[in-house]
Order: sequence, then structure tokens, then C-alpha cells
Amino acid sequence: MRGRFAFLITGLAVASLVASTPAIARPIDKGHFHDVFTDVYDCDGTPAQDSGDVSGNFVFNQRGSSPFPYYRESVHGTIVTTNLDTGGTFTNVFSVNSRDHTIVDNGDGTITITVFASGGSRFYDTNGKLVLKDPGQTRFAVDIDYNGTPGDPSDDVEVPDSFRIVRASTGNSDFSDRDFCADLVEFTS
Repeated sequence: MRGRFAFLITGLAVASLVASTPAIARPIDKGHFHDVFTDVYDCDGTPAQDSGDVSGNFVFNQRGSSPFPYYRESVHGTIVTTNLDTGGTFTNVFSVNSRDHTIVDNGDGTITITVFASGGSRFYDTNGKLVLKDPGQTRFAVDIDYNGTPGDPSDDVEVPDSFRIVRASTGNSDFSDRDFCADLVEFTS
């Protein structure tokens, strides 16, 4: 009976210690963002204005034994492009989720991050009719100079001209061989 009692006390002490120990795998950085913007520009001879409302969430987190934090992001929003000649609109409603899939240390102070991004866009003409869609997943890579601080993404800098598509979109996109500015004119007239 005495052995059982000692075992029970030891078990309760260990359980209490485990229950009161804080989790070590906290995010390095996380947050929400919301951006509302307007941008006027020339779209191949057509005066245009983008009005956007974009929101999202992000997190930087350590994974496994990697000294480099992994990034994940979810973004959704609407961008309304107005043809300033006609007053017609071309509206993009989108949602995208992306995450760092692999991070490779290049041994020269840089890393290569391969990112998976999936989601879709739906485009509506000036009358609100669905005219184009772009669903799917894409993979891309980018090289980052981590400035000697692998666990601190705040000082990371993208290596110029290092962005590259690893795998083109897998979705059934309506955007093969299309020109956005020509679509703007077509769908806002």
C-alpha cells in the first residue's frame, strides 16, 4: 500500500509540473492586417483606378530543429478596377493561402524558401456577371539573405532577381494568353 501511495504522489507531482510548464513553440511574430487603398494609373492607354480592400492573417513560427522561421499567410479581398473613360468596373474577388514549404540553407549566408500558394480569383464585369476565374496552386522560390540572424526575420532581405516560379498554376485558369488592360476595356464597355 505504501508503494502505491508513493507512486500516486510522484505521478501527481509530475502531472502538476507538466501542466504548469508553458509551451515553448510560440510564434515569433503573428498578426492581422487590413489595407484599403486607391491607385490611379495608365493601363496601356486606358486611364484606370484600383480601389482595394484586402485583409489577412500571418504567422512566423519555428518548426522542428530548423533555425529558420517558417511563414504562413491567408489573404482575401476585393479589388475594383474602374475604367475612367467609361466609368465601368472590372472586379476581382480573391482568397489566397500560402506557406513556406521548405527552407534550404545555401551555406553562403542565404536561404532558399520554396512557397506553396493556393486559392483563387473571380472576376466580374461592370454588370456583376462572372467573366473569368483563376483557381489553383502555384509554387515559387525566393532567395533570402538572413544577415547572420537565422531566427530573426526582421532583418531578412530578398536577394535581387531571385524570385522564380517552381511550378506554374495547377488550376483551370482563364488567364492563359490574356492581357489585363485589354480585359479591362472589354469588360467595362
